[in-house]
Amino acid sequence: MIKVLIVDDHEMVRLGLATYIGVQPDLEVVDQAENGQEGVDMALKDRPDIILMDLVMPVKDGITATKEILKAWP
Repeated sequence: MIKVLIVDDHEMVRLGLATYIGVQPDLEVVDQAENGQEGVDMALKDRPDIILMDLVMPVKDGITATKEILKAWP
């Protein structure tokens, strides 16, 4: 099973992606975050195989969040 983390500040986008991923037999949404900081925290906790990260979000943008995740978990 491939674990997926969804990070987006728009709830409808998160729900749409989670619904689509949920019907795929080899994919599982392990968590959803609404900003970059939550995304970093959840990525380090859940260790997903794939992170779907929005770029423009409040608190911390997706580029900064991705850099932090890669620094902590290369």
